[in-house]
Amino acid sequence: MTLHRRGFGLAAAGFAATGMLGRPALGQGTSSGVSGPLVLYTSQLEPDAAQTVEAFRARHPGVTVEWIRAGTGQIMTRLRAEIAAGQPRPDVLLLADSLTFEGLRREGRLRPSPEVQLGGTPAAQVDAARGYFATKLITTGIVHHARAPFVPKAWTDLLEPRARNQVAMPSPAVSGAAAIHLTALAQNPALGWSYVERLVAHGVQARGGNGPVMQAVAGGERAFGIAIDYLPIREAAKGAPVRFVFPEDGVSAITEPAAILSTTRNAPAAIAFLDFLLSRQGQELASRQGFLPIDPEVAPPAGFPDPKTIRIMPLDAARAAAEQPELLRRFAALVGG
Repeated sequence: MTLHRRGFGLAAAGFAATGMLGRPALGQGTSSGVSGPLVLYTSQLEPDAAQTVEAFRARHPGVTVEWIRAGTGQIMTRLRAEIAAGQPRPDVLLLADSLTFEGLRREGRLRPSPEVQLGGTPAAQVDAARGYFATKLITTGIVHHARAPFVPKAWTDLLEPRARNQVAMPSPAVSGAAAIHLTALAQNPALGWSYVERLVAHGVQARGGNGPVMQAVAGGERAFGIAIDYLPIREAAKGAPVRFVFPEDGVSAITEPAAILSTTRNAPAAIAFLDFLLSRQGQELASRQGFLPIDPEVAPPAGFPDPKTIRIMPLDAARAAAEQPELLRRFAALVGG
């Protein structure tokens, strides 16, 4: 995947033609309290990253944002090279999952930022050390074909005889969300590693990322899939014969956290950027982009239930960061890859 770089000066030209958010009139949420250059590394989809940056600059027109977009793994490879050279460039990271940030925190690479305004972020989603900040919920649940033999309600339903050899899932070696899901299952006392072993013995097929899982279910090759929420919800709205289930015993979630590096050259602008992500305006933007906001008081996108009704499986991120390499090895041995 190609790294995408965008710089936004004071003009921020070209956004009207591509449908990006316009700038509000002076006095409608704008601020001139911070200024200067800000460098953002993000794994957001490119259109989402562009919208996020432009909406932030509408509030803080004195800040010039350069952003680079790629997958979390690619971003981290780039950042590691910059650190090794003694020249880390980003002020802010906005990446897929908390485990990445746990590793950076252990290395002293994150700036504790108690100044960041949390908005409506639930206490359970707040990092106690304020080293990184959850910005949305991307959950992993169950997708099923409209003509599946039954509608699953819980994770154990995928162990029913009618689901044998009928379940696809993303490979945790490929998908960060799938790796988090595997870890959440292993930490869940009601499921645990024994559930993963039974699921594999029941014929679950790991195939690439979430996209191939969606294709397998939508095409009728598999009746059920384990997948992130917005793909099947979005495709169902377009007429695809799929439905998404938030299992009653909980979903795993990645939270696309944001953090300020300890080497930031513009802490005030970086803090303002995180404030924006967690603000009502930033959370409403996340919802319009098709994601569950981290703030449960913000209306979810069409097709999602009330966020207050979604049960999130607990995840000890520090423990997960330490245990995940071994879990991935064990899973690969189970599936023979």
